[in-house]
Order: sequence, then structure tokens, then C-alpha cells
Amino acid sequence: MSARPAVDETSPAWALRFLGVGSAAAAGTLGAASAVLERDGEPLLMIDCGQEALDAFLARYGRPPPAVYVTHAHMDHVAGIERLFFLAWFDPALRGRLPIYVAVPVLPHLHARVAEYPGALAEGGANFWDGLHLVPVTRGFWHAGLQFQIFPTRHHLPETCFGLRLPGSFVFTGDTRPIPEMLARYADAGEPIAHDCGLIGNPSHTGIDDLEREYPPDLRARLLLYHYGSEADAAALVARGSRVLRAGEAITLAPPAA
Repeated sequence: MSARPAVDETSPAWALRFLGVGSAAAAGTLGAASAVLERDGEPLLMIDCGQEALDAFLARYGRPPPAVYVTHAHMDHVAGIERLFFLAWFDPALRGRLPIYVAVPVLPHLHARVAEYPGALAEGGANFWDGLHLVPVTRGFWHAGLQFQIFPTRHHLPETCFGLRLPGSFVFTGDTRPIPEMLARYADAGEPIAHDCGLIGNPSHTGIDDLEREYPPDLRARLLLYHYGSEADAAALVARGSRVLRAGEAITLAPPAA
């Protein structure tokens, strides 16, 4: 395993803040699952943009996100993007400039969800993506001078959800079943891993039994669990020895690898 890079006290402070940690059914109480990469306390990249997550972002930072990465196209992860269109379209400084990074296989699903309705504006004259800056990606993308990696996870049909890695700093799985083969490759530098996990798994989401069966102890020690169903479920996960994330919580990150 590669060692983490040494922290230079003069370098930027990095953190991953969780705007919401709930499953789709729990988004109203625990917030829709979403995180923000921060540098020196400033938002750099929002991961997923459900309605509740966008509300939380605007309440915390007082402005729209500078960029969004979309893991998949379920509405608790993308419903806020329609509002982003309106925020950007009516702001000349933002119109056409707010990057939305999307894995190429996810793009048809996202377009069908948020952009196909005829007439993005009642007055006409605009296509949905005119208001934003859509960036299709394959293996990864550059943003703010950083190179991110993406990887497929196991959520419903193949290639409908893609996790995100900033090498040396963090891994965010998105919605998934256990993916030991992917984490062996995309979490091989000791990064903390924000991982989908509820108390009981199903064909699209991980349960605590799945984690304990599929992952070795050293990897489980790096897991930070989100996308659970209730406070009672969170307490049960903690009782099983897992670390559970909370809405509003920020974890300190190592600086990204060069």
C-alpha cells in the first residue's frame, strides 16, 4: 500500500463535507446523499445534487456550487440540477459556465430525467444544457487543477452508477453493492472511503452483513457509511463497529497525490 503524502502546513486544508447521508426514503430527515470537496473551507466540487442536497449547499455556502459530479440519475441525486439550470441561466456570470461532470453511460439517463421536457424556459429560446456546462467523462476528468478518477459501481443495471476518487484524498462510492475488486484498484493509497451502507442490503444497496462478508478488516477500517435509512439504523451500524457519517459533518483529507 502506498504511503499518504506528507502534509505541508503551508498547503491548503482539504475536507469532504456531507450535506446529507440518507437513503431516498430518508432524504427528508437525513438529507439526500451528497458531499462537497472543500479547499480551505471553500467548496470546490459538489458530488450529486438532489433537491435536499442543493438546499443544504445553498444554506451553507450562500451561492450555487462551482461544479457538480453526478454518480447516477436517481432523482434523490439529480433533482436539484433543474434548479441549477435556472440559477445559472438568469445569472450572466454563470450561464453556460457551471460544469456538470457525468460518466458517458450515465448521460442518457440524466438527460431523460432532467433535460427532455419540451421547453426548458416557458419563453423558449434555450436548450437545457445551454444554461450549464455539460462535460461527459470516461475514466476521469480534470477540475480546478486536480485529476479525478471515476469507476463503475454495482447499482441496478451495469454502468448506471460511477464512483469518484481523488487519488490520495478520498473515495466516494455512490450507490452500490460491495465492490471489492474496484476498491482494490481505486482505494489503494489508504484513502478514506465514503460507502453506501444501510442496515439491511438489497439488490441495489449494501447492507452491513455485506460489508462484513465482502471486505477485509483493514479496508473496513477506512469505511465511512452513508445512505442509511434512519437514526435507529445509524445507531445499529455504530453498534456493529462501523463509523457512520452525519449530515453537515466534514472529514479532514490528506492533500491530493501529485
